[in-house]
Amino acid sequence: MQSCSRVPWQRVDEREDCFGWIQIEPLQRTSHALRVDGGVWLIDPVDEPDVEERIRALGEPAGVLQLLDRHLRGGAAWAVRLGVPHRRAWEGADGTPFKVLDVCDNRLWHEVALWEPESRTLLCGDVLGTLSYFRAGDERIGVHPLLRIRPPRALGTVDPARVLVGHGAGVFDDASTALHGALATARRRIPQAVVSAVRAVASARAASR
Repeated sequence: MQSCSRVPWQRVDEREDCFGWIQIEPLQRTSHALRVDGGVWLIDPVDEPDVEERIRALGEPAGVLQLLDRHLRGGAAWAVRLGVPHRRAWEGADGTPFKVLDVCDNRLWHEVALWEPESRTLLCGDVLGTLSYFRAGDERIGVHPLLRIRPPRALGTVDPARVLVGHGAGVFDDASTALHGALATARRRIPQAVVSAVRAVASARAASR
């Protein structure tokens, strides 16, 4: 499968009510479509026209939600293509089925996560990830390296059955334990996380040569 930007991709996180598509590149940008009450919401989607048919098969498009100010990705293009609103979730998500969870709000970084209580789905942009760049030691999911010193407390208020992230594949097996373990040990695992990040950067550089 190939995108219009010539970046190879594949489907990921496929379930009856959702699916994702992930770019096969060092950053592994992951996009998601989630059906809630018949409406399909796109979360931080990369522009990949080839998945439009799959999105429409999932249900009626309802909107595009951007979780992180840096994640422009293809949200605007998808909103036009599907004829739905494109919303910056850190400014509010009224009229959607999601609860907004604060992640980071300063002049350099605006990010929220979304909680869908019926399916117990936690959707994240950059705050959590499953790439080696995010994870320390034996973690299955990790807090972003720049947020480890003060991981967002709001994420600890939910008990997810699944965690969908903006970089890497989601976590479906005992997701709540993986989440709360990552939050509880984020600070003390900073040294391990630094080693993982350095190795990931070195590996990406080597692969690009």
